Amino acid sequence: MSSSPTTTLEITEGFLHFPVPSLPDKPCQTYYKVIGTLTKDTTPLVALHGGPGVGHEYLLVLADLGVPLILYDQIGCGKSTHYPEKMGDTSFWTVQLFLDELDAVLHHLGVQDNYNLAGHSWGGMLGASHAILQPKGLKRLVLMSAPADIKLWAEAQSKLRKLLPQEVQDVMEKHEKEGTTESEEYPKAMVAYYDRFMCTLKPWPGAVVHALAELEKDPTVYLTMNGPSEFYITGSLLDWSVAKDAHKINVPTLITNGRFDEAQDEVIMPFFKEIARVKWVRFENSGHMPHLEERERYMKEVKAFLEY
Repeated sequence: MSSSPTTTLEITEGFLHFPVPSLPDKPCQTYYKVIGTLTKDTTPLVALHGGPGVGHEYLLVLADLGVPLILYDQIGCGKSTHYPEKMGDTSFWTVQLFLDELDAVLHHLGVQDNYNLAGHSWGGMLGASHAILQPKGLKRLVLMSAPADIKLWAEAQSKLRKLLPQEVQDVMEKHEKEGTTESEEYPKAMVAYYDRFMCTLKPWPGAVVHALAELEKDPTVYLTMNGPSEFYITGSLLDWSVAKDAHKINVPTLITNGRFDEAQDEVIMPFFKEIARVKWVRFENSGHMPHLEERERYMKEVKAFLEY
């Protein structure tokens, strides 16, 4: 483990050993980064990135909140161990695998008895799954543009997709029908979708470009758990839902999304209906990343929630 201070905040980074029972002969390491100092008197925020498989860097802006921030690359992406040989292995890439990794991070850093949790998109799905287990150390939860049910997500993507130019829709439909989503045309068509509903900033911030580059570099986790695209879901998350269990989340929860978000209102509504202590903030000038698109207001809202 190494640490390197900045002018204002200490940054500590390192790797923890994360044993994967099904791979006893292949060491697995999870990369983590801590911005700020972990002390007994402060409650750190643990941030879970989306994808799955895009890495932690686009969530670095959460350091704006002024609390100790813990980020990590989930296995299969970034600086953590990759398993390209597990492409298509839905028995390996499971939600439980990532729940176990989250627990390992919490214990390795010694914060398992006192922490807040924020998860974006897939990270919010993971965060909700964790919170439903009612871990004793979890104090507050932030669900950032996170679906409660994949079928609701898919329905929302189908509606949004129809708002794209017809020629873009035609390219997508053609490759989905022919099973050629790996062609160059398909991801190019997806960019039009991302421009409108993922990140509305032009040009995209470097962190967003980097996140998608990480996904392109090794799409193993994304393709296996999700599928070829946001609205063409064929992976192990196809039937994922926590809508019926969301009532088990027993900590104060903040739900956020953008007006033009892939996570449309109906996608996150089950969280709002089922969680007892919940607040919902929608950002009117944002897509799927209001923490970047309306950064100042976003941090103000989250900071107020964490301090309340």
